[in-house]
Amino acid sequence: MAVVGALGAMAVAGSACAPAGRDRDGQPGAAPMPEVGNFELEEVTIAELGRQMAEGERTSREITELYLHRIEALDRQGPTLSSIIETNPDALEIAVELDHERAAGNVRGPLHGVPVLLKDNVATADRTTTTAGSLALEGSIPPRDAFVAVRLRQAGAVLLGKANLSEWANFRSNRSSSGWSARGGQCRNPYVLNRNPCGSSSGSGAATSANLCAAAVGTETDGSIICPSSANGLVGIKPTVGLVSRSGIVPISAVQDTAGPMARKVADAAALLSGMTGRDPLDEATAGSPVPTDLGRHLEEAGAVDLSGVRIGVGRQFFDRDSRVDAVMVEAIETLRSLGAEIVDPVEIAHRQEVGRHEYEAMLYEFKAGLNEYLAGLGNDAPVKTLADVIAFNEANAEREMPFFGQEILIEAEAKGPLTEAAYRTARDTASRLSRAEGLDAALASHRLDAILGPSGGPAWVTDLVHGDTFSVGSSGAAAVAGYPNVTVPAGHVHGLPVGVSFFGAAWSEPTLIRLAWAFERAAPHRRPPRFRTGVDEA
Repeated sequence: MAVVGALGAMAVAGSACAPAGRDRDGQPGAAPMPEVGNFELEEVTIAELGRQMAEGERTSREITELYLHRIEALDRQGPTLSSIIETNPDALEIAVELDHERAAGNVRGPLHGVPVLLKDNVATADRTTTTAGSLALEGSIPPRDAFVAVRLRQAGAVLLGKANLSEWANFRSNRSSSGWSARGGQCRNPYVLNRNPCGSSSGSGAATSANLCAAAVGTETDGSIICPSSANGLVGIKPTVGLVSRSGIVPISAVQDTAGPMARKVADAAALLSGMTGRDPLDEATAGSPVPTDLGRHLEEAGAVDLSGVRIGVGRQFFDRDSRVDAVMVEAIETLRSLGAEIVDPVEIAHRQEVGRHEYEAMLYEFKAGLNEYLAGLGNDAPVKTLADVIAFNEANAEREMPFFGQEILIEAEAKGPLTEAAYRTARDTASRLSRAEGLDAALASHRLDAILGPSGGPAWVTDLVHGDTFSVGSSGAAAVAGYPNVTVPAGHVHGLPVGVSFFGAAWSEPTLIRLAWAFERAAPHRRPPRFRTGVDEA
């Protein structure tokens, strides 16, 4: 569903599909820079949008139209972020219907009339396609919405369109460039345009940061909500596997995949997550989920910013890779201590290096099985029906599909057998045991911790379509392999590039982690809107 990069995951843990003004390799064109600092909805929160609609200052239609104009100015023209593959041609009509509901006194909740983007691996049975960024699925409209899309429609969200992503959620090549897809080109980081937006949820991250939507849905298998949220100055929540249904989402791993919210504020991310949750008979992992609750309520109950009695461990094994990032983390730790949190330093998570190879082996099997099942569910008219078909399509269309990197991971996955093979069971069982009982569970229990803290990622690297991604710092793998929750929140900047701090913990501990992130955000609000620069700050 999403990995920060095949090697990175192991080492660190009206519609238009081709935006104008983009060279074939997706690099910025020469169009003039538009005004970026005077957008009426810049940094607006979901709660504020709700207030404006409730008090008649703006309608959902007006809000949706403003975002669509913003997309045209900043994603299709100007710096050309290439963060959105296509917009929903029915978005304005949906917004009008929701305005009529509000006028009649029917308000579905905090997301009513709020424009939200979906990553292009989340199925929608409307006039937007679902392709995982691949030309092999161009024009594909699934027979039904993903459960996440169903829930968001029920909550009253306006599904604004589909965000660009790393093709096949970055599970295609060891030399891939995060944010590149054959359909969408190379997505860019809105802080500095030649820098990478990170992870496969790159379009969701860049678009939300650039204020092209109120919030967005990303997906993660290992790092692809956390890393792009950090690199784009956002809050990202990677939920416990099973809190959010995966049915109808193009898969990588049935054990690790999850969708999650990406937003500019903790409260917005919590509101979007609340709208996405629910038990789905088509995803058995959701059967063990707690009864869905309003996760934003926990912020209101927190009252004053006081973390007295909260024990937070410092994952020092994720430090010492970039002294500038370490300095941001030290400042974050001191902020948490000033709020009353008890800091336990250091905390060691066992087997971290060993887990990666077992995880990767298991994911190869799971990707083949999951993708074949997903493609079969598209019906007889699907352009490709198996992973083998995808590989053959890429080979036949190599000039468009593989101009910069290949598909060696797809080929590796195709060579694997069924999930009944002993080699698969050994790999997955080992990865789960080492990451859970002998990993995070042991660390949390032995130190009586509410959460563990680590750097979410380093400052965004320069996009390199020749050599691929450059991952250096991160801590997402521990929670990702275990299937446990992880929340990142902006913590500072390195040369003007955002850096996030992550809080991860035990299964179903989202309320605790969200409260920690919210308290930190209130005490140290580091989010800055991007300004689409061409170079980094000197200091």
